[in-house]
Amino acid sequence: MPKVSSYIILVTLCFSFGYSQGFLHTDGQSIVNGNGEEVILRGMGLGGWMLQEGYMMQSNAFASSQHELKIKIEMLVGTENMENFYNTWLQNHCQKVDVDSLATWGFNSIRLPMHYNLFTLPIEEEPIAGENTWLDKGFELTDSLLSWCASNEMYLILDLHAAPGGQGYESAISDYDPSKPSLWESAANRSKMVALWYKLAEHYSNEPWIGGYDLLNETNWHLPGNVMLKQLYQDITTVIRAVDNNHIIYIEGNWFANDFNGLIPPWDNNMVYSFHKYWSYNDQSSIQWMLDMRQTHNIPIWCGESGENSNVWFTDAITLLENNDIGWAWWPLKKIESIAGPLSITKTEGYQTLLNYWQGSGNQPTEEFGANALMELAEMAKLENCRYQKDVIDAMFRQVNSDEAKPFINHQIPGTIQAVDYDLGRNGISYSDIDVANYSVSTGEYTAWNTGFSYRNDGVDIEVSSDNDASFYNIGWIQTGEWVTYTVEVSKTDSFEVMLNVASQNGSGQLRLNVNGLAVIPIIDIPETGGWQVWTSMDAGKIFLNKGSNIFEWKCLNSGFNLSELTFTATSEVIDGSFYLNQNFPNPFRSKTKIEYYITEYDNTKLDLYNLLGQKVDNLVDKPLEAGPHEFVFDGSHLGSGIYYYRLKSGNGTKIKKMMLVK
Repeated sequence: MPKVSSYIILVTLCFSFGYSQGFLHTDGQSIVNGNGEEVILRGMGLGGWMLQEGYMMQSNAFASSQHELKIKIEMLVGTENMENFYNTWLQNHCQKVDVDSLATWGFNSIRLPMHYNLFTLPIEEEPIAGENTWLDKGFELTDSLLSWCASNEMYLILDLHAAPGGQGYESAISDYDPSKPSLWESAANRSKMVALWYKLAEHYSNEPWIGGYDLLNETNWHLPGNVMLKQLYQDITTVIRAVDNNHIIYIEGNWFANDFNGLIPPWDNNMVYSFHKYWSYNDQSSIQWMLDMRQTHNIPIWCGESGENSNVWFTDAITLLENNDIGWAWWPLKKIESIAGPLSITKTEGYQTLLNYWQGSGNQPTEEFGANALMELAEMAKLENCRYQKDVIDAMFRQVNSDEAKPFINHQIPGTIQAVDYDLGRNGISYSDIDVANYSVSTGEYTAWNTGFSYRNDGVDIEVSSDNDASFYNIGWIQTGEWVTYTVEVSKTDSFEVMLNVASQNGSGQLRLNVNGLAVIPIIDIPETGGWQVWTSMDAGKIFLNKGSNIFEWKCLNSGFNLSELTFTATSEVIDGSFYLNQNFPNPFRSKTKIEYYITEYDNTKLDLYNLLGQKVDNLVDKPLEAGPHEFVFDGSHLGSGIYYYRLKSGNGTKIKKMMLVK
C-alpha cells in the first residue's frame, strides 16, 4: 500500500511540474496548455512522407501499399537507386519551409504518421529474435520536424500509422503484408510495438512541443469486444508512464478509429479519445455519439483525421467541430496531382511513363530512365515545386468565420478573365453549384464535387482544356441555375465588348451576364461548336462598367456548354469623368436597346429621339440627374423601322448619335 501511494504522489508531482513547463494536457473535457488555457488543435497530417499510401502515389491500381511499390521500384532500378529515391523523398517531402507555411496559414499542430520501419527492424529481420534493433533514421527525421514545430510554437503529435506487422486488412493504410503475420497475429509484433512506444516516450518525455502520442492509427481488424486492442493500449500506456508523465495519450477505436466498444471508460488521467470523420453529413447528429462519450466520461475528444473532400465539406466540418470545442487534424498536406489538400505534387512525364509500364500499358523503361524519373519526382515533392491550393486554405480558415467573397486573383478590366479564376468563398456566395461534396458514408452513394478534379476544390467542375489559344483549364459540366462571380477592378468608366471562349456539343446552352446584381445581358445563346473541346470566341454583347470595384457574374440559364475565358474590351474613347453619350446597344435593334451616358455635374438632363426629318418623336429623359453614369433602356416597339437620332442635352453640352430600328 505505501508503495502504491508513493507512486501516485510521484505521478502527481510529475504532472504538476510538466504542466507548469507548458505541456499540453487534459483538464476535464478540454485540452489545455501549461497555463490552463484551452487549446483547439488545428492540425495537418503529413501523409505520404514516412508512409506512402498507393493512392497518394497514383499507384493504387498495381501497388496499393508501400512495400508493393518498393518491390516494383527495386525490380526496375535496383536496390541502390531505390534506396536513393526513398532517402531523397524523405529529405524533400517535409522540410522547415513546410512547417513554416503551415504556421503562416493558421495551423497550430502537426500529426506525424510514422512507419515503424524507420525506427526499428521488422521482426523477420532482427538478428536476434525477440530483441529490438533501433534505427537512427526515424528519430532524426522526427527530431528535425520537432525543432521546426518548436520554432513556430506548434505541437507535434506522434501517430503510429504503420505498426509492426500492420494493424488492418486495409493494407495501404498500415503497409500490411498479408503474406506475413499481422500485428494481431504475432505476439512478437505487439511486443515490438510496445517497445517502440517506450523508446519514443523516453526520447521525447521532456519535449514541451510534443502534443502527445496517438498510439495506433485506424485499426481495422476483427477483434471480438476489442479486448486485444484494449490490452495492447494498456500495455503501451504502462510503459509510457514509466518514463513520461507529461504527454497526452490519444486512443482511437477499431474499424478506422470509430468503434470504441470495450475501450471505455478511460484508464489514464491524461487521455483523449480520437475519432475520424470522412464523407458524412456535417450535422450535429454526425458527432453526437462522440459528444455523449465526452460528457459521460468527462474526457476530451479530438477529430484526429479528416479531409479528402470538397472545400464546402471542409468549411462545414471545421465549423461543426469548432462550434463543439473539438480540435482536428486534416489529411494530408500533399500528394501527387491533388486538389483536396493545400499542396499538390506535380506528376512528371517521366513518372507517368513508369506508371504506364507498371500498369501494363507501356514499355519497360531503362534502369537509368527509371532512376532519373524517380529522382525528378522526389524533387517535385519540395514545397517550392508544389502547386499551392490557396482555395483549400481559404475554406479551412477564412470561410469558417466569414461568408464574404474574396478575389481569387486581381482581375483588371479591360483584360481577360480565366473562367476558373472566380472569387474565393462559400457555395451560394462566390459561386453556386448543385453537387458540392461527397457524403457517401451518409448516403451510400459517391458524389464528385469537381467532376474534372482539376485546379480548385470547390463544387465548380473544372477540367484541363484543349483550348490552346486561351486558358489551360475550363469550367465544364455546367448545369442550369449554376453561377460564378468575379470581383473585377475597372480602370475607367466605359462600355465594354464582352467576348466568350465557349465550346458546345449541341448548341443548346444559354447564359446571363450580371453586374453588381443587375442583368446587363439577359440571354446569350451559345452556338454549337462541334464538341466539348472544340472552341470558338463569340461576341456576347456590350456592357457598361463603372470605374472601380465591380461584381461580375455569369449564370447558366440552360446547360450545354463549356466556358474557358471572358475578354473585356473598351468600346469608346471616353476620358474618365467627361460628358459623353455612347452608341446604343444592340444596334440595329428590333424592339429594345440600351443607351448609356455620363454627365459631370448635377443638372437637368434631356434625352430626346428624332426621325430623319428632324422631328421629335419621343422624349426619353427630362429630369435633374446627379453627376455620374446613367443608362436608359428604350422600347421602340411603337415606332416603325428606320433610322433615328437620339440627342443628349445638359449643362455640359449636347451629344447626338444615330440608331437603326429593324422590324
